[in-house]
Amino acid sequence: MKSMAVFCGSSEGHDPIYMEKAKEFGTALAEEGWQLVYGGARVGCMGAMADAVLEAGGEVIGVMPEKLMENERAHEHLTTLHTVQTIHERKAMMMELSDGLVAFPGGTGTLEEWFEAFTWGIVGFHSKPCGVLNINGYYGPLISLLDHMVAEGFASEAAMKQIVTSTEPREFIEKMNGFIKK
Repeated sequence: MKSMAVFCGSSEGHDPIYMEKAKEFGTALAEEGWQLVYGGARVGCMGAMADAVLEAGGEVIGVMPEKLMENERAHEHLTTLHTVQTIHERKAMMMELSDGLVAFPGGTGTLEEWFEAFTWGIVGFHSKPCGVLNINGYYGPLISLLDHMVAEGFASEAAMKQIVTSTEPREFIEKMNGFIKK
């Protein structure tokens, strides 16, 4: 079974579209045979996505640092919940357990996690596709910044072409399927 590490918010965001698309993405992951690997929370977009995967008969693996078990309100009904000591261990385990990685709308933690995974790929520590699910134009400014980095000579065009993007969950999964054969 293929596994998708999803970095996303433990908040809902202001626009209901984020929660709707989190559920849609979770359902699509399960229906397309992908296992969800995520931060382990039962709240916000994280929780909605995990619930949708489970409701569609899929598997969900959560990875949560012990210190965040209370704050992020760990999901109690996951297929598996791994408890680790640090955020670094969380990211390493999520990377190890996944075949592809995606940033769904979220905050600074989401960006930090995704950028580290993307950078690891650029420097050759893995060859897993990294994607951005650009719900409601959320990541438009980030995509523009990445294009600007290329234009200014601080990032390679080849590296940026490795980023899988879409505004729709099912289309995103189709694109990821094109990268991963399992």
